[in-house]
Amino acid sequence: CFVHFIFFPEINDGEGHPSSSHQALKGTSKWATSLENLLEDPEGVKRFREFLKKEFSEENVLFWLACEEFKKTQGKKQMQEKAKEIYMTFLSSKASSQVNVEGQSRLSETILETPHPLMFQKLQDQIFNLMKYDSYSRFLKSDIFLNQKKSEEQEENSPEAQTAAKRASRIYNT
Repeated sequence: CFVHFIFFPEINDGEGHPSSSHQALKGTSKWATSLENLLEDPEGVKRFREFLKKEFSEENVLFWLACEEFKKTQGKKQMQEKAKEIYMTFLSSKASSQVNVEGQSRLSETILETPHPLMFQKLQDQIFNLMKYDSYSRFLKSDIFLNQKKSEEQEENSPEAQTAAKRASRIYNT
């Protein structure tokens, strides 16, 4: 019994970037598919922050982003500094942008002495779920999101975009 593997050549768009249905979605269309996709897009994060600021809960996404950045931190000294910064900004009882997470009262500054990349993971997951099941759905119905979506649709339907599409179709249909 032989197993055959068939390799398909990678399909690229006109600029040599891999083309896939996942990449075809851009902007608000991609943001609407999942909170993960929204958080991967700098423009999506910017719009989501704008929305959360109006809801007085911007600290949630800021904490999530800080934790993502913390996971990439190298070196014990840098980790200690960043961990302390995250703790003082988001988790301590005196935090300027305190997030509301379970188990927060059990956290103390002593954990900051032996930091590791996933030390905030449980708290980050709580905040992610809070955003996913609460503010994200409201964001998708917000004026910020809907206006961005309308603006993208107008760009797609602009004469310049249609001309580019016609040029592309002529190239592929010759």
